[in-house]
Amino acid sequence: MLNSIQDTTDTSDADGMVEVRQAFLTGERAEFFARDRRYVDTIFADGESPLKHARDIELVDSSFKWKYPLWYCSNVRARNCTWFEMGRAGVWYTDHITVEDSTIEAPKNFRRAHDVSLRNVDFPNAEETLWSCRDVTLDNVSAHGDYLAMNCENVKADNLRLVGNYPFDGARNVQISNSRLISKDCFWNCENVTVRDSFVSGEYLAWNSRNVTFENCTIESLQGLCYVDNLVLRNCRLINTTLAFEYSTVDADVHGTIDSVLNPSAGTIRADAIGKLTLDPERIDPSKVRVVLTGGNAD
Repeated sequence: MLNSIQDTTDTSDADGMVEVRQAFLTGERAEFFARDRRYVDTIFADGESPLKHARDIELVDSSFKWKYPLWYCSNVRARNCTWFEMGRAGVWYTDHITVEDSTIEAPKNFRRAHDVSLRNVDFPNAEETLWSCRDVTLDNVSAHGDYLAMNCENVKADNLRLVGNYPFDGARNVQISNSRLISKDCFWNCENVTVRDSFVSGEYLAWNSRNVTFENCTIESLQGLCYVDNLVLRNCRLINTTLAFEYSTVDADVHGTIDSVLNPSAGTIRADAIGKLTLDPERIDPSKVRVVLTGGNAD
């Protein structure tokens, strides 16, 4: 039920959409089951689930100020919009949503959504955001918060700037490029991850994962890249990286020095130098590990 509208103009466009302009909407389910509507300069104020079960809607220069605004929705486009802090748990169980040029301050956004496209979006509080979503595209997204993109599938990210721990836990089929990830425990329990032309800094990188590839990346990690089945590094630098590759099967091409390597299970490691190399025959079979030093010596 629509509880409050101020200075509102409703018009129909040639595309058949009803335009709601400069509305102030309050009350639970204010626009429940909306169809073919464009909201311009509209504020969804106090009242839960204002657009629950909406379909084929556009949001332009509009704001959400209360919880659960877009649940069970389909075909949503939002541009120049704002989710304020209490617009939390904002987009759940929704298919085919595009958000552009927007700020999402609210945490726990995007849960079990499908076909999610985010372009030029800022998440200043991205706690528990993008959980269990499928077919996700992130283009020029900035996020600050823990547990981003847990259990997501089919993710493509370009120019992702993340500060927050435990991202992509349990994710599958992830491609990241031109990004900067400041994150502890990134890419845990993952499968099929490729990171290109990026900077990654954080402890315990990519543990317990399969098919993880880094290309043209700079990585800083304490005890990173361990317990990985089929780890590939191409043209990478490992700066301030210690106790790397423990119990991993690895094919690594590293420029510069690796500070220390500890008991990889199998594979080949190429580097200019390794500060400390440990191949303990009581833990692994050293004959399965090939180390090629191109510019220095191992201790």
